[in-house]
Amino acid sequence: MDLYSILREFADSWALLALFAFFIAIVVWAFRPGSKAVHRDIANIPFRHEDRPAPAGAEAQETSK
Repeated sequence: MDLYSILREFADSWALLALFAFFIAIVVWAFRPGSKAVHRDIANIPFRHEDRPAPAGAEAQETSK
């Protein structure tokens, strides 16, 4: 059996299964319980200083929280 056939058989079976398992793990991680607050905070980044500019040094204070 040549190298191409061996690699093709591996890619068609175990590699496909590993990629599918990785995809499912990422989806489960994204929708895990307790992540709603984190996602909401990240989604609101553009609207944090909508009325006025951020005060000097505001980014450094927000990232240290």
